[in-house]
Amino acid sequence: MSSRVAHGRYSGREGSLPRGRGRHTAAARKRPDPSAPSPADHALHELVAFSRTLFATPDEGEILRLAMDHIATAGPYSTEAGYLRVDGGLAPSPSGRFHASAVDRRVRELAGEDGSVTVPGRPWGRALGLRGFERLHGYVVVTSRSRPTEAERSLLATIVGHTAAALSVAFADRRQREDALELHRLRVERTALQQQLISVAAELGYQRAVHALMADAAASGGGEEAIIRALHGLTGLPALIEDRFGRLRSWTGPGRPDPYPEPDPVRQDEMLHAVAREVGPVRIKDRLITLIRPHGEILGVLALVDARSEADEHTVLALEHAATSLALELAHLRTLAEVELRLHRELVEDLLAGADEASAYARAEAVGHDLHRAHYVVVVQRSDRTADESFAQTVGRAASGVGMRSLLARRSDHIVLIADDRPHARALYEALARETGTRSATIGVSTRCDSPGDIPHRYQEAQRALEVRRHSRERCGTTFFDELGLYRILGPGNGYRELEMFVHEWLGQLIDYDSQHHATMVETLSRYFDCGGNYDETAESLAIHRSTLRYRLQRIRDISGNDLGNVEDRLNLQVATRVWKIVLGGPGS
Repeated sequence: MSSRVAHGRYSGREGSLPRGRGRHTAAARKRPDPSAPSPADHALHELVAFSRTLFATPDEGEILRLAMDHIATAGPYSTEAGYLRVDGGLAPSPSGRFHASAVDRRVRELAGEDGSVTVPGRPWGRALGLRGFERLHGYVVVTSRSRPTEAERSLLATIVGHTAAALSVAFADRRQREDALELHRLRVERTALQQQLISVAAELGYQRAVHALMADAAASGGGEEAIIRALHGLTGLPALIEDRFGRLRSWTGPGRPDPYPEPDPVRQDEMLHAVAREVGPVRIKDRLITLIRPHGEILGVLALVDARSEADEHTVLALEHAATSLALELAHLRTLAEVELRLHRELVEDLLAGADEASAYARAEAVGHDLHRAHYVVVVQRSDRTADESFAQTVGRAASGVGMRSLLARRSDHIVLIADDRPHARALYEALARETGTRSATIGVSTRCDSPGDIPHRYQEAQRALEVRRHSRERCGTTFFDELGLYRILGPGNGYRELEMFVHEWLGQLIDYDSQHHATMVETLSRYFDCGGNYDETAESLAIHRSTLRYRLQRIRDISGNDLGNVEDRLNLQVATRVWKIVLGGPGS
């Protein structure tokens, strides 16, 4: 019995074992295989494979195409367009879906920054810049039918970053290949030139050959450019000229930095003093430097870029001969500039004093200025400094920068320009602010001058405009004499001629109308002001009906173009009628 019970219990347990195993087996089937890759691992694997493909691709266009294809499979994205930077502009990729003008415009408006893009049917769109270390390589325009999650945006940013890095590598490789080819070409050319020079040296000597080559370059009329081209041809090294402040004047050969580094004044002075203490050219980092120094005055710096330290005694000899030729060239240019400046200023001084017109026209033509055009006199003053030579040069640069063709002279406390066109209201002032870094300039401009004989009087007008501006609430800025209104006749030194001009400006059209039609418009206006603007009193004093007065006042508005309701117009008209009646004698004057 007990054995049967025992047997029965065993049998029960034995019967239950298959059911238990079945449950565990089903659970085992549902549990994920630990050895199988997760979705995150799969995405990472794809990103790594994509990155390897990108960096193994040498062509920028193919890199962009691969990136656009991959982005479309990496999330809820569509790549609408792609752009690569070519010759300073953005060229669309043929792999894009379309190149709508609106998308093109938007991408170019972003100017290197990321930004939103609107594409019909796509609620989310971005233009993402492909930026390298030194430059923007291009753009990819991505849209989505739904707003991407943070993880999807992060993956997109990673893909864009890898693409930009791959473009940087491809760009650097291509530039390196091009530089290597250029370097090889230059070395071949240098070798050929050196062989030629060796044969010449056998007859005349290398030094005489270099001297002759530099003399020919200087005499060719090509100026400093011809001289450094000859130096580059002789040495095979990039040659450059800087002014004494470290700003680039000329560069011949490969490897020119763009943009050229802005010089540090302190370091530049230290470098000039260090080179000046030595005899012959001095090596500073990768450059072989000598000074352009006629008569002891430093006019500039001549240098060869010698990163591989290839310069030998022949290179140094060529550099020294080029420096000598450049010293003569730059000294000649300096002398011409000084003579031209002196002639310009002497002419301006004589014009301001009242020069003979025939002589003025001839002298202006000799310095390349057309005095037959209408001119304006411009006076410039700064409240925080004197009108020294440095400020005169600053005014000249600012005027040239805004397209003003002018003659310039320096007075004790201001600069005078005789310009062949009316200056823009703010252009010269803004240009001076940029040049000087401060808004402390006051500018006065005369009325139009049609002959050299009018210049002295126009000079007084410009000074008057300057003085009015200086004593106004806003002292800095530009004031035109013909916009002064009443202030034109309130200053000292203004006589009968100025009164006539003021009256002609405000009443000239009415006076002409009265003369041609035997009318009394000016007299009507004068009586209207004398009666304080009272219609009844004015009509009574003129012995006309009130409606006739209204008609005349409306005709006065139409003929003169002035508004009697405007306070400033009303004041100037009233003063003009008083001057017309009292000073100029009224009707018939």
